[in-house]
Amino acid sequence: MAKRDYYELLGLQKNASDDEIKKAYRKLAMKYHPDRNPGDEEAEVLFKEVKNAYEVLTDPQKRAAYDQFGHAGVEGGMGGGPGAGGGASFSDIFSDVFGDIFGGGGRGGSRMFRGADLRYNLELSLEEAVFGVEKTLDIPTWSRCDDCDGKGQAGGREPDVCTTCRGHGDVRVQQGFFSIQQTCPRCGGTGVMVTDPCGSCGGDGRVEETKELNVKIPAGVDTGDRIRLSGEGEPGERGGPPGDLYVQVLVKEHPIFTRDGANLRCDVPINMVTAALGGELEVPTLEGRVQLRIPPGTQSGKTFRIRGKGVKPVRGGAQGDLLCRVNVETPVNLTREQKELLERFGETLEQGGRKHTPEGSSWLDKARRFFDELKF
Repeated sequence: MAKRDYYELLGLQKNASDDEIKKAYRKLAMKYHPDRNPGDEEAEVLFKEVKNAYEVLTDPQKRAAYDQFGHAGVEGGMGGGPGAGGGASFSDIFSDVFGDIFGGGGRGGSRMFRGADLRYNLELSLEEAVFGVEKTLDIPTWSRCDDCDGKGQAGGREPDVCTTCRGHGDVRVQQGFFSIQQTCPRCGGTGVMVTDPCGSCGGDGRVEETKELNVKIPAGVDTGDRIRLSGEGEPGERGGPPGDLYVQVLVKEHPIFTRDGANLRCDVPINMVTAALGGELEVPTLEGRVQLRIPPGTQSGKTFRIRGKGVKPVRGGAQGDLLCRVNVETPVNLTREQKELLERFGETLEQGGRKHTPEGSSWLDKARRFFDELKF
């Protein structure tokens, strides 16, 4: 019987693309597959012819030979044309056509795996976070085992091909007309097995170690910020790329300042004399000391702003301010003389009316109106 032209068999032109060949093959393979045509010898023959045509036309070298010499150019490699395909199963269709979709690798080779990302929690003082700092970190990680050259096999020998998946890294389970691809349960998707584990790494190909890493922390970072160091994570398996290291910032509590975005806040205690008469106080900042002027009659809770003494945000923007909230302290542990002086001072306040206690006077007025409006 004369052999049919492969392009004609698949219903294609000679300039058909790989995608067009795959699409035509999938359609015809499903149509003529023996599982769909039990006992139909003609359908079985057509299925084998379609499969042979697909294998030739999707191989660049075989296709070039076929285009130039016809069937004679590929018969040696195909083993005799239509009858040589053997009893191909329906799962072969999914292996050939959909392997790239489901992640099926090339046959006979193990897969590479990207290394895991690492996270390092870094505590900083407020000063370090505001002005930036360079830190040396001790990072627990994994490194390639020197005794087995990362292969996991004693003596550095190559691992054996997995007998379950035969190096594919995955297995296929038949479900009627469909084939479901799953990671090989025996080799975990690597495609190989360690039958004689290395004594140093136990067959893992990696050993745990601690490495030193110098990290520059930019000025202005805050709790929750994360710094990514590309390629400083765990090394990949079987030649895969390393993961990344993420440095998570945590700013420790400061005895004086608290951070509020780009601003810093602090509480400043003052005595009642300074609050009443006014004066100057020396207050700390992260860059040194500054003088804070307290005007006469300052009430407790009043906030004063010292501009430019806050934080320069790491993502840009204007530098924040230092916000100082004054707390007027009530004197304690008074002597007898001090108590007498305060009593006489209090009498003079009462003689002066409400003008000396603006907050108290306002509150008393509100309370009086509240009681007047109550209906019993």
